[in-house]
Amino acid sequence: MELDIKKTATLRHVAELAGVSASTASLVLNRKGDISEATRNRVLQAMEQLNYVPRDPRAKSEALSPDAQNTVRFLKIARHGQTVNLDHNIFISDYIDGMSSEATRRDYSLQVVTHENESIGSIVEGLIGADLRGIIALGTELSDEDLQTILDCGLPNVIIDTHRPFMKGNFIDMDNNQLVCSALEYLKNQNFSRIGLVGSYSSVMNFKLRQDAFRRSMKALGLPVDPAHLLSVASTIDGAYSDSVKQLADSSDIAEAYLCANDVIAFGFIRALRERGLSVPNDVSVIGIDNLHMAAAFDPPLTSLNFSKKRIGAMAVRILDDLIAIDEPQPPVKVLVSGELVLRDSVKELPKANKRS
Repeated sequence: MELDIKKTATLRHVAELAGVSASTASLVLNRKGDISEATRNRVLQAMEQLNYVPRDPRAKSEALSPDAQNTVRFLKIARHGQTVNLDHNIFISDYIDGMSSEATRRDYSLQVVTHENESIGSIVEGLIGADLRGIIALGTELSDEDLQTILDCGLPNVIIDTHRPFMKGNFIDMDNNQLVCSALEYLKNQNFSRIGLVGSYSSVMNFKLRQDAFRRSMKALGLPVDPAHLLSVASTIDGAYSDSVKQLADSSDIAEAYLCANDVIAFGFIRALRERGLSVPNDVSVIGIDNLHMAAAFDPPLTSLNFSKKRIGAMAVRILDDLIAIDEPQPPVKVLVSGELVLRDSVKELPKANKRS
């Protein structure tokens, strides 16, 4: 591959010349990761050939203005846009509000940068030489490889809205096990026994965690899981509606109540139930997760699991501040924030005497 070395070389140029990914080049640059000696040497040779000299933002802090020295950046990353989209902007704004308040309290300036349809390698490359003390990344749509690239970026970092129990990094997420179990326990106490799940096939770890939590919680509560009551749909309103219509049409067995993987899916699912001629909550009860602002204004108002998004945002800044303040490597921190069920009109108590058989 021929490159014009007269132009300012970027990390992507280095990666292309060395025949590796940008994330691998970043790992070599930051002396991290399990990289073979041969690959490491190729990357270093490419850096030398291209006269690539990265700037270390931590090494130049003395030359920065006081404001620049105290800047942290929130990376709002949409990899496929199935959940990081307009439907969830208010949800993400709550995260940002929490970060902003805590950043101000701790004398940091918060930058918010949106990345859509960008590779993680190019996003990390954009951090090199930036006047940043640390970063917080929205991990909702990120793969394990994406997350590892960010964790190895060389800056103090915290990942929110996803959880990886086996990865060495700082993560803050909602406690999906507690949230799901509390919803199912409530339904059981309201005399429901035939409970379904409307999950999603979208590539989002929280959806998988909620599906796993559903099965475990149903077993712990002594409730049967009927495969006929398990749906898997897209995570947009229109996509959830369309997929639900098709899957409901193929089934003559409808559960008494459904837990949806999030509120957006619940909105689409309720539309599909109506098209099937079913009333919510008279025929079927529905619970969502996230407690979006529009849940209260939906018809019917949606019962939903709520957790403090602002608290998660504020906690991310607090953890990041600790990482910045202490020069020595710190053990990773993983935080799960619990929540509560907000009762509205989409769930109706099922009297024991009138339970459907």
